[in-house]
Amino acid sequence: MIAESLAGKRIAITGATGFVGTALVERLLRSVPDCQLVLLVRDGQRTPAARRTQREILKNDAFDRLRAEFGDEFDTAVAGRVTTIAGDVTIDGLGLSDDDREIFRTCDTIIHSAAAVSFDSPLPSAVEINLLGPTRLAELCHELGTTPHLVAVSTCYVAGNRRGKAPEELVSEGPFDIGLDWRSEVASARRLKGDTDAESRSEKNLLRFRKEARRELGAAGAPALAAKTEQLRNRWVKAELVQAGRSRAASLGWPDAYAYTKALGEQALTEIKGDVPVSIVRPSIIESAWAEPKPGWIRGFRMAEPVIISYARGLLKEFPGVPEGTVDVIPVDLVVAAIIGVAAAGPERAPAITQVASGGINPLRYRTMVDFVSSWFTRNPLYDSDGQPIIVPTWDFPGRGRVQKQLTRATRALSTAEKALHALPLRGKQAEFAATLENRRIELDAALEYVELYGLYTECEAIYQVDNLLALWDSLDAADQEAFCFDPRVVDWDHYVNEVHLPSIVQHARVKSTPGKHTPIDRPARLRKQVLDPKRHVAAFDLENTLIASNVVESYSWLATRRLDTPDRVRYVLRTLLEAPGLLRIDRQDRTDFLRHFYRRYENAPVEQIEHDAREMMTQLIITKSFPAGLRRVREHRAAGHRTILITGALSFNVEGLRPLFDEIFAAEMSVKPDGTYTGEMPVVPPTGEARAQLLADYCAAEGLSLDECVAYADSSSDVPLFEAVGFPVAVNPETRLAAIARKRGWLVEHWSKASGSPQPILPIGELLSDRERVVVVPGTTTTGGRR
Repeated sequence: MIAESLAGKRIAITGATGFVGTALVERLLRSVPDCQLVLLVRDGQRTPAARRTQREILKNDAFDRLRAEFGDEFDTAVAGRVTTIAGDVTIDGLGLSDDDREIFRTCDTIIHSAAAVSFDSPLPSAVEINLLGPTRLAELCHELGTTPHLVAVSTCYVAGNRRGKAPEELVSEGPFDIGLDWRSEVASARRLKGDTDAESRSEKNLLRFRKEARRELGAAGAPALAAKTEQLRNRWVKAELVQAGRSRAASLGWPDAYAYTKALGEQALTEIKGDVPVSIVRPSIIESAWAEPKPGWIRGFRMAEPVIISYARGLLKEFPGVPEGTVDVIPVDLVVAAIIGVAAAGPERAPAITQVASGGINPLRYRTMVDFVSSWFTRNPLYDSDGQPIIVPTWDFPGRGRVQKQLTRATRALSTAEKALHALPLRGKQAEFAATLENRRIELDAALEYVELYGLYTECEAIYQVDNLLALWDSLDAADQEAFCFDPRVVDWDHYVNEVHLPSIVQHARVKSTPGKHTPIDRPARLRKQVLDPKRHVAAFDLENTLIASNVVESYSWLATRRLDTPDRVRYVLRTLLEAPGLLRIDRQDRTDFLRHFYRRYENAPVEQIEHDAREMMTQLIITKSFPAGLRRVREHRAAGHRTILITGALSFNVEGLRPLFDEIFAAEMSVKPDGTYTGEMPVVPPTGEARAQLLADYCAAEGLSLDECVAYADSSSDVPLFEAVGFPVAVNPETRLAAIARKRGWLVEHWSKASGSPQPILPIGELLSDRERVVVVPGTTTTGGRR
């Protein structure tokens, strides 16, 4: 009897936070009531191992049956049987403390399910976890002088891209052994990591990353650009190491780095194990549960789900595969039961290798699976954002090359369109269209990734033999076979796919599966409620294109033309329009540099005259071009008890009239000459980019307020540092870059417009004065007499 064989045993489990590991913990607690579990869990960056056990394992819905059984005593019952120790299989000795080593020493069985299960893991990471992880466990047992039964979870795909029978034997002992030295592979992968990192720091690559960062963030400021550049560098390193893993695996006949490193891990463990008894369990493609802990239970998306959901959403029109080939799927509860069965058999009776697969005795054909999926989504379609049903395409069976070419062409076309739109000065809903294009490109990139990663698996024609699995099954009595079912022949694929698996993955994918427009959760309304919550401390607003449809060029133009006659005004407008592309280019490169460059035009302007004219400009330009919804939002924040702050690169004299709306105004300041004229220079850095974030941080620190409780409203990607500093960012009429960033990060986006009927000139012109009033002019313009 399985439960009796494991009664009183202390079982260590690695990988308990994963799909198989979580199901394994639940099944042992529920079905083997007298065993003790020791969970080896890695400390998170901010979450210790014990808390991860609570949050990531025991709170999972896999434990609903146990919660129902124990009620309020669930936590107490579990605490009496589960011990968490902090450790990491990528570290020699697992990084255990002395106390935890003693706990580990007392374990009778070790079930090693920790793995880098992603099919696109960077090669060095896959080597450290999949290849060396099992050997580190065996070596630790040697150090501690113990010989527990080590049950190592591997994969059937260690057999590689072979056709025909794949028996339950080590690859290194079969006819397809190519004489690999696992130690050499480890050394090579570690060198590659250092070499790739060094290459990423070359002048050529760093310049490219910097250029990409600027293209994505625009004039976001040096710190934000530096952070994005480093992020892109790390991303490039990872991508190179992922590709290196794929290339190395393909060159040796494995579908990916996961299967390649698992195969070498088996070889290394067999060589290193010494006196430690080892049993290897090889599942095929693990999917949602057949029955335990409940039908359809799944944790995270596995291999098939992204492909199926992409097909149902109309993103994948076709997918490579051999129609008469086998998709070797096995429900997770059968895998867990087999692992427990091997552990219970002990080193005396357990097979050296047990494959848990369906293809050899209960095959699911690829064409059959496609027909099931197509029929199900025809009967139960997903719906688009307008509430219309998505008609799934008829799926044929092309080669991977054709599908990859189609997706690559589509991705390139969308990338070209994206770049073109980013070059245009789009805002608001027009800019959101560009963000929509980016989302579509990302979806196509994902579809291409699926084809590259999973295409080999759907084209695989290996048939995994399960003789040892069936022999173990036949050795069980009827009670064990009922309690711990791992016979693949019990699975009715029609019922499993249509009644269990597809409903489950649609539920977990959180896709729209009902007709009509999506109304249950109005996300913008929910976010607006959050930003106006009385708990917030500060609401900080940008001015231009956030509260008013104007900018510093328009303000200057209004002041500069106020004392010009009609011919000079026409000349000014034409000259300024010719300058516009150059000004836009400088502004996109660096907002502070643009303001310094443009504000030079105020040199020698009389302070008294400018202040007088600015007061009139407030009513004739600023207010008429304001967004009523924006000013209303400022008042709503004040009514909620929030402090309101204006942070703008506009000159202080141009925004003085807005002071009644705000508790504080941070604006650009210009120095004054002894003769009462402006110098055209700013003595301090204007509040743009990262300077805005610092200003708000300093203000909150001085006033005892929290940045996490601040709301920020702005329109440009140069405001990303400000957005990242606060707890509640709001993108208002965002330009193209910010629209894309806001969509990715889930920020609230507002589209505010001017009041209907407000003037919309090409360039704002100040009210024409009489000849007597037209005495002094802003430098850079001309008087009626033509004097400059």
